[in-house]
Amino acid sequence: MKKNLWMGSLLMLMLLLLLAACSEDDKDATTEEANSMEKITGSWEGAIQVPNQPLPILVEFEKDGGTLSIPLQELSAAPFSTVEFNDPELVFELNLQGQVLVFDGKLEDGKIRGDFTQQGQAFPFELIPRTAEEAVDESEFIEIEVAGGLMKAEVEMPKGEGPFPVMVILAGSGPTDRDGNSVMIPGKNDSLKMVAEEMAANGIASIRYDKRGVGMNQALGGNEADLRFDDYIADAAAWVDHLKSTDRFTDVGIIGHSEGSLIGMAAAKRASADLFISIAGAGRPIDEVLMEQLAAQLPEDLMNEAWEIIDQLKRGEQVATVSPHLQSIFRPSVQPYLISWLAYHPQEEVAALNMPVLIIGGMADSQVPASDAESLHAAHPKSQLLIIDDMNHVLKMVLDKSENEAAYSNPDLPLADGLMEGIVEFLID
Repeated sequence: MKKNLWMGSLLMLMLLLLLAACSEDDKDATTEEANSMEKITGSWEGAIQVPNQPLPILVEFEKDGGTLSIPLQELSAAPFSTVEFNDPELVFELNLQGQVLVFDGKLEDGKIRGDFTQQGQAFPFELIPRTAEEAVDESEFIEIEVAGGLMKAEVEMPKGEGPFPVMVILAGSGPTDRDGNSVMIPGKNDSLKMVAEEMAANGIASIRYDKRGVGMNQALGGNEADLRFDDYIADAAAWVDHLKSTDRFTDVGIIGHSEGSLIGMAAAKRASADLFISIAGAGRPIDEVLMEQLAAQLPEDLMNEAWEIIDQLKRGEQVATVSPHLQSIFRPSVQPYLISWLAYHPQEEVAALNMPVLIIGGMADSQVPASDAESLHAAHPKSQLLIIDDMNHVLKMVLDKSENEAAYSNPDLPLADGLMEGIVEFLID
């Protein structure tokens, strides 16, 4: 009996030791997995390269999972069902309304690249660490009330006591942030941030803000189908009104880049701004610019359909049926915005401005040719015109076409020579 008890105790001890060893192994495996996840934990941004137009995405990895956001599809922080990271291999999935979305990639050179698969279709994707919100605490931010809630803007102030002239900087089309970076393009160019910093170094203050649905003001985006071009105009005018009501600034003006140029013209008139600067702004209605850009990408049958859609939108009528290849541009939810945009003609808007106006174009701009700046100048003969030889659409110096694409994601590339000299001279004189 004692022998059996002793043998039972020995077996129990061996079992406890075995369980302890297994527990340590599990603990080590869990620790190793957690340490591995630390390598990718944080915010990432990039795009899925779907046909015709990249689809911007935001990914948040945590130690025990993560989330996916697709701003253009109004998907926010959808949790992943699985995340498996065996450095460098990374696979993460989510189940969205019965569909399984799979991202199968690798972590290489600080980027995550691979293939996105949905319903049997595969497209390349790329992610880079998201750093747009770094050093927020070191900057000055202000908020104002706009339709739908509070809107935040970053203030760039010169050294000294002031008061200073101040410019409201408006970003271009699509999901472009206050620094001039689009979430549709991996990497940053920081063009508008650089403009703000250069102005501050020359005694000119500025504020710049993420537009509705982007960055710090993402919550103001609402439903895409409810957005109108006039919403952007009202936001810009509200900032001008706010700045004019304080004693921190003297003249209050607007700098509008690309689509921000047309928004800025209308807002400058509405809020009675003191100055206006257009940079790379279209000199023709958006339908002409859009069709010109599509002509280089679409076959004849889709171009004919695009013309028919544009004609119907110009009449204020929505289009019920749109081909899959044109959905990214003319999807039903974006048509009300396009209808409201088509109501504005850049030449008519600039001609109505009763204030000093500077119009800037770049000879290396592949999106908005310098001839558009000349058209705006012709519509407002009292305006000043500045054409910069080697400036592309994101205001960077490019000496030949081969450098253009890389400039969209290179924050170290300087602004084009003559840009800031022209702006400062216009504002100081």
